[in-house]
Amino acid sequence: MALKFEIVPVTAFQQNCSIIWCDKTKEAALVDPGGDVAKLIAKVDELGVQVTKVLLTHGHLDHVGGTVDIAEAYKVPVIGPEKQDAFWLQGLPKQSEMFGFARTESFEPDQWLNDGDSVTIGDSTLNVVHTPGHTPGHVVFVSDEDRLAWVGDVLFNGSIGRTDFPKGDHETLISSIKDKLFPLGNDIRFVPGHGPTSTFGVERQQNPYVADSMPIW
Repeated sequence: MALKFEIVPVTAFQQNCSIIWCDKTKEAALVDPGGDVAKLIAKVDELGVQVTKVLLTHGHLDHVGGTVDIAEAYKVPVIGPEKQDAFWLQGLPKQSEMFGFARTESFEPDQWLNDGDSVTIGDSTLNVVHTPGHTPGHVVFVSDEDRLAWVGDVLFNGSIGRTDFPKGDHETLISSIKDKLFPLGNDIRFVPGHGPTSTFGVERQQNPYVADSMPIW
């Protein structure tokens, strides 16, 4: 495997921030640094990797709260999500107040992402899949080579993302999972925004929200 990763749960929401790195070059990216910046920096130092970018799956506070501080600490660009989540990033001060977090200022990423884009981490490539439903601009990062995906709050081990937030939509979310993610392969292991990892195949078999009756092996 070219890609290695370590999951670091952050904030009171225990959101999964992932440090992903290319084992060959030691270049790294942080996916969804939701907070606890000092904890994340300490883990990066411990791993001995070089952070070159921040990747965001969507604009919710618990996934982006530490973004600006991390980007400034490492002098790296912020990439993602898709532009339809701009209203979430602009509303971060209000989100902070609502959830009782320290005030988080609004920001705009250095690069918005679109379906079909790709980002590199050293010698590895992550493909971008636009997966609306939880939020309209949610994206997922997929490594075809390593059969890994970072799915934010779209899909969980045994559950799916909430759709009761502004511009959320249940039917759209189900379509994103069944029509965009599951066809990528049953063997793909995914890191969700919260909780333990799983595979698309296991969720197709057991997840009460999106399971189907197709044989998976």
